[in-house]
Amino acid sequence: MKIIPFTVKANLPEKLMPLKELAYNLWISWNFEAIRLFIRLDYDACLASRQNPAKTLGLVTQERLEEAAADDSYLAALERVCSRFRSYLDGERWYSGNMTRTIAYFSMEYGLDTQLPIYSGGLGVLSGDHLKTASDLGLPLVGVGLLYRQGYFRQYLNPDGFQLETYPENDWYNMPISICADKDGEAVRISVDIGGELVIAQVWEVKIGRSSLYLLDANIDENSPDNRLITATLYGGDREMRLRQELLLGIGGIRAIFALGITPAAAHMNEGHSAFLGLERIRRLVAEQGLTFKQALQAVKPTNIFTTHTPVSAGNERFAVDLMAKYFKKIAAELKLDWQDFLALGRENPADSGEPFCMTVLALKLSAYANGVSSLHGQVSKKMWRKLWPGLPVAEVPISAITNGIHPRTWISHDLLDLLDRYLGPSFNDRPMEFDIWERLERISDEELFRTHERRRERLVAFTRHRLKAQLESRGKSAAEIEAVEGALSPYALTISFARRFATYKRANLLLKDPERLIKLLTDNEHPVQLIFAGKAHPHDLDGKELIKEIIHFAGNPEVRSRIVFLEDYDMTIARYLVSGSDLWLNTPLRPMEASGTSGMKAAFNGVLNLSILDGWWAEAFSPDCGWAIGQGEEYKEKALQDEIEGKALYNLLEREIIPMFYSRGRDGLPREWIKRMKNSMSMAGRGFSSHRMLMEYSDKFYLPALANYEAFSGKGFTRAKEVAEYIARVQDQWGNIQVEHSMVTGDRRRRVGEKLKVTARVDLGSLAADDVLVELYFGPLSPGGEIGGARRMEMRPLKADNLGKGGALNYETEIPCDYVGRQGYAVRVLPRHPFLIEPFPPGLLKWG
Repeated sequence: MKIIPFTVKANLPEKLMPLKELAYNLWISWNFEAIRLFIRLDYDACLASRQNPAKTLGLVTQERLEEAAADDSYLAALERVCSRFRSYLDGERWYSGNMTRTIAYFSMEYGLDTQLPIYSGGLGVLSGDHLKTASDLGLPLVGVGLLYRQGYFRQYLNPDGFQLETYPENDWYNMPISICADKDGEAVRISVDIGGELVIAQVWEVKIGRSSLYLLDANIDENSPDNRLITATLYGGDREMRLRQELLLGIGGIRAIFALGITPAAAHMNEGHSAFLGLERIRRLVAEQGLTFKQALQAVKPTNIFTTHTPVSAGNERFAVDLMAKYFKKIAAELKLDWQDFLALGRENPADSGEPFCMTVLALKLSAYANGVSSLHGQVSKKMWRKLWPGLPVAEVPISAITNGIHPRTWISHDLLDLLDRYLGPSFNDRPMEFDIWERLERISDEELFRTHERRRERLVAFTRHRLKAQLESRGKSAAEIEAVEGALSPYALTISFARRFATYKRANLLLKDPERLIKLLTDNEHPVQLIFAGKAHPHDLDGKELIKEIIHFAGNPEVRSRIVFLEDYDMTIARYLVSGSDLWLNTPLRPMEASGTSGMKAAFNGVLNLSILDGWWAEAFSPDCGWAIGQGEEYKEKALQDEIEGKALYNLLEREIIPMFYSRGRDGLPREWIKRMKNSMSMAGRGFSSHRMLMEYSDKFYLPALANYEAFSGKGFTRAKEVAEYIARVQDQWGNIQVEHSMVTGDRRRRVGEKLKVTARVDLGSLAADDVLVELYFGPLSPGGEIGGARRMEMRPLKADNLGKGGALNYETEIPCDYVGRQGYAVRVLPRHPFLIEPFPPGLLKWG
């Protein structure tokens, strides 16, 4: 049977046409006044569409549309929203640079809104917030990703509490997304050779305020059934399918950007999945500009940014050599690279022929800028990847840290937003980069803030009961069991939530380690406590699934059944209810395995207090006046011991501080000390953990320098890139000949504070000139183990100027300021130096005396 497709669209009256523009721009997802328009148009249609305005328009009857078009009050509300939308699109931008120089932001997933289910968790939600914030700030940034036909799985539990998965198909023609067309109206398509087969992908666009996200779709008739599966499921399939997905994302994504007429001046890899984009950017310069691989690398590397999110080595993407050979030998030839040289790009030890190809290593080697996603994670990343910079002290490994942030207007409940808009003033909405606005929180009375929060808790309880009923109905439970859900949870009890991916290191069951103590807490009628759990385990993570099952079995205990629940199919909708309606946000990872942890930030913005291990963002955000820390940042070798110690600490905090504080009420019924902490928590989050702070930091540290590098390195026929490539090649050839022959101190080695210590060194540069290198003194206090800690760097100057351009042995000297008492130490080292060199420490070019 041959099926001929055709498309039917909503027949909107002329006066309601602005609704379509709103429905197809995800600006609506963080503007509740716009969402109200669709709820008011047809509440039942909104529910049936799963909060998808684009689909809602197709479900509303023509009669109701005509009614709304004749309703002057509805049209007035529509005009108010449209006026605000137009003001946003045309309004002031924080970014004032060249808008034609585009930053291409690549991510495997994007969590923009529930209506577009192409995300699995925190990484995707962060990517979504990144694009929303780029729109707010007016940055010339576009997102690039894959359009998954089935997205991530939908979760449901069997009667025994074991997680099962379904993979419903996404209907793109009823979602806020459209196919990109060229000037002739034809769909924009690109092709990529994947394992000897030409895979074609069409490009779709999602509008996010002033920003755009472009998504590649391989599910088209021109592709084989097997190749159509490349964009079937997020994180689905085997290792080979993952490699094919990442090949399409990185290489195909760059081709898509060019096909759309956009020249990516800089590229940001959000995790290593998209690292192949660096190879495609290099390949284009080799093919189109006639550059060598090394020249093209020097042109591209200064414009690449890489963000790592994985704090454990095993979690970084690696592919076997035979799999790489199947898909990349042709690409290596196009890059004019020997196969072993190609494999070396993804290896920590290029000499190890058995080492698999690592995407994180590739991203680090192709990027001038790299960062972790919290201060602690940055330190962990430096240690993890130090082998890429042999001999370099860990503190100097060029991986910095930019702590994640969240998009406030997406995650603050609309009830609280109304309150904040009223008291913080118009700048709270119009100028989110002005963080001092949070000082105005004190204008809000304790009563008004807490009553607003109590309404959110009531809504959370009502929402939870509704979802529990649906869960039980889907499992075929009896009418009596379903009816009993009405007694689940209380809108007045201290509500603790734990919601995140169910991986074993996150320890969702830490509270369950002492069941008797937990039952005692949950059955205390004088100071009632209730627990809400939510989260998905990866389909292949059986240990994570067992954690969910353990919670379900505990929650089945008749003593606590009404006080502990698990919400299935955790998504952004559930997350919004939890982070705004809970009282306490629980986070219990094994330190330092939580890279950032943005769910706690979302809670803090809503006045929900955090109770967390000092890991990820909380390690830098915590202070006693805005939440609680479990432990003091200790790390243990034995997990059982860590669970025991931190489990007891958790219960002690709950029993001795948290629960008593929440129920310590005055005659007005308000927990004043708790409310004080709510305000402190909100102020802390608003000042330091918004995505606007995050993106401004990315801009200052990475984006603006990368865009400037693009201008400098691509201009004048790539002269600067060629010059740096020639310099690096020359220095690498001669580096083995450099010798620090000796160094010595002039006079007595014992000095008083305030004096200086003169150090001289004799360095043989071989055939290199003095201007080719930087000779440094590396000095600081000595640890008991004989290592220099808190080191400082000081350039050493050559004594004789008449030999600077001739190479050979030169004498260098400098003076160390004696600022501290105690045992000190120094070492002499040599580094490459060139005026156009962007990298502070090119790998393999470091010589110690």
